[in-house]
Amino acid sequence: GVTRLTRKTHRGLRKVACIGSWHPARVSFQVPRSGQRGYHHRTEINKKIYRIGKSLKEDANNACTENDLTEKAITPMGGFSHYGTVNEDFVMLKGTVAGPRKRIITMRKSLLPQVSRRAVEKISLKFIDTSSKFGHGRFQTSEEKAKFFGGAVQKKAKT
Repeated sequence: GVTRLTRKTHRGLRKVACIGSWHPARVSFQVPRSGQRGYHHRTEINKKIYRIGKSLKEDANNACTENDLTEKAITPMGGFSHYGTVNEDFVMLKGTVAGPRKRIITMRKSLLPQVSRRAVEKISLKFIDTSSKFGHGRFQTSEEKAKFFGGAVQKKAKT
């Protein structure tokens, strides 16, 4: 972006007032222009890591915890919206990560030693929710859903 001009400007105020001399009759590349060019990197700090999980091949029940011994994978029922199923190793973070679902993020170790009580506390997850993230998910596994509805859950044929 560029600096805003005064409120009385005529053809838009997020512009550069002078974009160069009459000759050469082109806009030089050094002149700042409004609008995004390219992919902007954002830096977020102090993301707390809740779990580093193994892939489905190594650990088929990678969403089990000490308190919840249900055999289930980390992927919720129906998959994550706009992503699908998690087949590879994963990292579970506290909070949000900016950007679209499939964007690659780069993580690194903190430069400063983390000494606060909040940063060094031992994390033990009690429960990982694997209900559907699309709608009002009630069931954690497809077996639980089949048991509730009686019999096997049948997929409807697309017409």
